[in-house]
Amino acid sequence: MLDALRRGSTGLVAKLLFALLVLSFAVWGVADVFTGWGRGALAKVGSQEIRAEDYQRAFQNEINVISQQAGRRITTEQAQAAGLDNRVLARLVAWSAVEQHAAKLGLELSDAALIEGLKGDDAFKGPDGKFNRLAFENVIERLGLSERGFLQLRRRDELREQLTSALVDGVAVPEASLELMNSWRNETRVAEHFTIDADKAVTVPEPDEAKLKAAYESNLQNFMAPEFRKIETLLLSVDQIKKTIEVSDADVQASYEDTKKSYNTPERRRLQQIAFKDKAAAEAAKKAIEGGKAFGEVAKEAGAKDSDIDLGLVSKDRLIDPKIADAAFSLQKDTISDPIEGRFATVLVRVTDIQPAVERTFADVKTEVKDRLATKKAEEQLQATLDQVEDQRSAGKTLKEIGEAMKLSFFQIAAVDRNNKGPDGAPQLMINDPNAVLQAAFASGVGVENDVIELPGNSFAWVDVLEVIGAKQKPFDQVKEDVKKFYVTKERARLVTELANQLVERADKGEAMAALATAAGGAKVETTPAFNRSTTPQGMSRDAVTRAFTLAKGTAASAPDATDKSRIVFKVTEITPAPPLSDAQRTTLTSDLRNQLADEVLSEYVLALQQSLGTHIYEEEFKKLRGTTGDAQ
Repeated sequence: MLDALRRGSTGLVAKLLFALLVLSFAVWGVADVFTGWGRGALAKVGSQEIRAEDYQRAFQNEINVISQQAGRRITTEQAQAAGLDNRVLARLVAWSAVEQHAAKLGLELSDAALIEGLKGDDAFKGPDGKFNRLAFENVIERLGLSERGFLQLRRRDELREQLTSALVDGVAVPEASLELMNSWRNETRVAEHFTIDADKAVTVPEPDEAKLKAAYESNLQNFMAPEFRKIETLLLSVDQIKKTIEVSDADVQASYEDTKKSYNTPERRRLQQIAFKDKAAAEAAKKAIEGGKAFGEVAKEAGAKDSDIDLGLVSKDRLIDPKIADAAFSLQKDTISDPIEGRFATVLVRVTDIQPAVERTFADVKTEVKDRLATKKAEEQLQATLDQVEDQRSAGKTLKEIGEAMKLSFFQIAAVDRNNKGPDGAPQLMINDPNAVLQAAFASGVGVENDVIELPGNSFAWVDVLEVIGAKQKPFDQVKEDVKKFYVTKERARLVTELANQLVERADKGEAMAALATAAGGAKVETTPAFNRSTTPQGMSRDAVTRAFTLAKGTAASAPDATDKSRIVFKVTEITPAPPLSDAQRTTLTSDLRNQLADEVLSEYVLALQQSLGTHIYEEEFKKLRGTTGDAQ
């Protein structure tokens, strides 16, 4: 999920940052097209303000896109945790700066050029590859725009694209950069290596009391008892309220009758479809299939890829064209339709799988319906209950008193640290997302009335700090065994490093690696396959690979192993320079470097514009809008 949330934050082709993305970003950076100017500004760039509604629309639109890519709904809290809020505002600020520069330069876009661009946009093409008016109307309807409003947005996007394209189209990649990058990426090395067996190769003498005390005194910070806090916590959740709600069988039956269709699964079919330019072409293709030609082969001859013909597993209502839907859901499995003249194109449809409809009776779903009704009623009561708690807090009631009066979950914890551990190391706060509560507790003082804490799953918490138990030094006698473990670990690491240095010195003098491996506890010498800087051969570590590319042929070194518990000793035995770039490699590498350079050019350009125009972020307004109290990043 987090990978889906960080989409676009690094490594994008610079030009695409500002290209028109109709289905994703068409409504970003504008508000007057819809509702006029709003109440407050989050930022100001030159003479333009970024309004709250600009940001909210852009932020929500980004969440929608990422949710589709992730395959599940991303919450506002998850998006903010990944930094999406700051990224959206930064993009709006950047776009505003570019738009103002375009206006200052007097850039214009004719109606004819705008229309021509729309006709060439894939988002508005039908199955025949031509501009389709219905497809265009469907897009702007999904975006919630009028045609006039959409064209205004499109014009602004195109002007931004013209200006930024002019910057990046002139970016050139020096030949020296290509050669340097080729050498960096494609030079390979081979190394002999072994890993020191620390248990066999070194022996740590039993430390006496004096050595342990010296280790303790030198590393006091490692033997501290953390700060603990005595806290009280009150919890409110939909699940708690739901336990107090009674739902009658009559209500359950009535709800089921009103929504029974939602509990059923409609028939679904896995469909394949080939679009043709006219009915004659479709009829010819049908005859070819009946003559033994494969459906996929006919599709390729019609210019379609496998991904183009596979409609997936769909229900009838998911098919846009009613005529095609009726035909597809009247076919038997593994049969092919006659030519269907749909709204956009004439097609042949094949059914490869049929999953029958499933109807669930009242008895099947009674418990589910009852739970849904109880949840709905609990959600309706949640705000009122939350307000009651806040009123009693304002009246000076303790969390314990409120919990007893309202029958809410209450906990008093004698000592808990920031990691939700007690003095004995056991978890203390057994709730959903204890970190949010503990973060508030450790940011508070004794006697401070803290704000309510919103938790996942329609839950809330209140926390009061009763006592702060400061961090303190653990006495030596209490942690003697821990000190011994610490000392042995550090001493073993020191001895292994010392041995590794000696073995490297002997290897550089020409001693065979096999003999050195014997001195390393009987380790086995391995030879890597050829590796470059981005690969890690088995038995090597990333540190070892990095170090290997600093060595001359025939020289040795050591590096921590992958577990950081021992060291790898290795010698570079072969160095193979990067081969000359093929034409295809040169093209790919040039494109990669050009995109990186273009990213830098655009970043510097936008930064200079923002500095020249004057840019101010209204931090407090932004924090209020996001519902946070931390600094905006």
